[in-house]
Amino acid sequence: MSGIMGIHYLSDRPVDREDLGMMVETLAHRGPDGADIWIDGAIGFGHRMLWTTPESLLEKLPLANSTGDLIITSDARIDNRDELISVLQLNNCASEKITDSQLILAAYEKWGEQCPKHLLGDFAFAIWDKQKQILFCARDHIGVKPFYYHFQTGRIFAFGSEIKALLCLQEIPRQLNEVKVGDYLAANLQDKSNTFYQDIFRLPPASSLTVNAKGIQIQSYWTLDPKRELRLNSDEEYAEALQKIFAEAVRCRLRSAFTVGSHLSGGLDSSSITCMARQLLIQEGKNRSLHTFSNIFDAVPESDERSFIEAVIAQGDMIPHYVHADEMGPLSNLEEIFRYQDEAISAPTHFLAWELNDAAQKVGVRVVLDGFDGDNTISHGEGYFAELANKGEWATFALELDAVYELTGASQMSILRQYGLTSLEQLARKWKLIAFVKQTNELLKHFSVSRWQIFLRHGLKPLLPQFMLKVWHFLRGHSFNTNLDKSMINRSFARRIGLQKRIELFKDFLSSFPCTERERHWRGLSSGVITQALEISDRYAAAFQVEVRHPFMDKRLLEFCLSLPPEQKFNKGWSRLVMRRAMKNVLPDQVQWRLGKGNMSHTFQYGLLTLDRKVLDEVMLNHLQAAETYVDTNVLRAAYERLISASKVNLQEERLPVWKGAMLALWLRYSKL
Repeated sequence: MSGIMGIHYLSDRPVDREDLGMMVETLAHRGPDGADIWIDGAIGFGHRMLWTTPESLLEKLPLANSTGDLIITSDARIDNRDELISVLQLNNCASEKITDSQLILAAYEKWGEQCPKHLLGDFAFAIWDKQKQILFCARDHIGVKPFYYHFQTGRIFAFGSEIKALLCLQEIPRQLNEVKVGDYLAANLQDKSNTFYQDIFRLPPASSLTVNAKGIQIQSYWTLDPKRELRLNSDEEYAEALQKIFAEAVRCRLRSAFTVGSHLSGGLDSSSITCMARQLLIQEGKNRSLHTFSNIFDAVPESDERSFIEAVIAQGDMIPHYVHADEMGPLSNLEEIFRYQDEAISAPTHFLAWELNDAAQKVGVRVVLDGFDGDNTISHGEGYFAELANKGEWATFALELDAVYELTGASQMSILRQYGLTSLEQLARKWKLIAFVKQTNELLKHFSVSRWQIFLRHGLKPLLPQFMLKVWHFLRGHSFNTNLDKSMINRSFARRIGLQKRIELFKDFLSSFPCTERERHWRGLSSGVITQALEISDRYAAAFQVEVRHPFMDKRLLEFCLSLPPEQKFNKGWSRLVMRRAMKNVLPDQVQWRLGKGNMSHTFQYGLLTLDRKVLDEVMLNHLQAAETYVDTNVLRAAYERLISASKVNLQEERLPVWKGAMLALWLRYSKL
């Protein structure tokens, strides 16, 4: 984790060293180990250095190639170093003396703008090609490393690791992007480009960007293939293959010149990473103990997972650290957090990572492994039910449903409605009525469901025009209100930015029923929510000069898991079964075969209504003016009153909107937008 920034005046105006210096100084927290600037007329780069890998100790950025025709600034960890050193014929130099930026620069010399396709790891970089007079930038496959930019045709292109670096420049307006505000309030988080600032954008993951006299061009260099399917001979082979790839994903992220730590929650994901890292460090024989950082909840036992954490720690060769996470809430310490977090926060439990990184810095840990989004990478496999329904394999569907009930007690009717009956609706929508009748007959052999209800709700209803659906809902006692009508979003604001249309586009994508588990899996991995969560993770780590690394975001692991047959992800009622098998002799049994995971909603509620109650009351009573253009304050205050009432009716329904409204008001007040 370092900081990069740059200015390119397309009008040939020379870059002011003072302007670039302000950008470098603004991101000082990202790199305490050095800073430098390079300027050549209308182009200039800056860098803040945080040493993490052994090679980074030798790194000096911005860096020029041997001829001086190429200049790079980068925030990168390249994982396929040996392969690149061989292909790029850099064997005449000891590999430990070749920095990751040198590898990227050499890759650009060989492959030009196709070079990101050949890189593995986490990276964001910019290269000035003096001969071609182009600026080439790229961001890693998943978006672990951030890249923000501003562009004005014929005038300026500027970029940085954080938005605040761009706001140093007078040419860049400090103006609120209201479309992003609407998306935030509507929980429409799929966009991978917009920010809360007008004309400041994110370079999407797996994308490169080229700037020259003609303008700007953005292109994608990689995407997950939802059609690729892996077929091996046995469950054991799948588990062995996954363990091998997972071990490599962890191993390459252990490359560090400093002490390494791991966020350990006690869940399957973080425990798998921690235990695998422990094994790999022992195999290296370098006497390196792994530091673990765990949130504990004395005041909220429903969220506490200490028994699972301690089962992992009992394996030995770890130095545990515990953070009392029930001493901070979702509105706590925001003045400090907003110094680093440039946008309104979309993650309700964001504060949990903040405290863990603080603990890591205090004991000198610079690199921390994190189990972020193992759920999506491995997949719980619920889409297997949809796949069985679409194939008409109702007997297997019923067996799996019984197995889930035996293991977890989950509602069988809820699963049947979500996956089985929805598949019948898709047949009706396509007017495949004979197939609809046949599938209904097969379904009724295994489930006691009213044929008449299936026909009405899942056969007839999907075919009705919208106006008749409204009549249907009216006759059943429902109003005609849309989601926006019932939400806290200011209606005039929503109309002004066309929010309803944006929501409908988002819903159209989600409502198209995935026919296979792989399609459902692919949608999860392609979500913009992942991008936003990784960007928050980066900023929360940068505040403490820590680099967070995410093994589950490894490109090779993602491609492997997506290619797995559905029954490897879900079988006999067990979700993520292939991962559980792969972690044999790595995880403690009680973690390997645990059914659920910690419920952080209790911690969120406790933090909001107990620890942050004074802050919440103050915002709702005195500080909603900043948000009243965007929020219907009457609706928000009514939800707040219901939330804090003695009866506490519908806590689940009220607490997130109330928190989000308060968060937006506080951020707008702090940012003065």
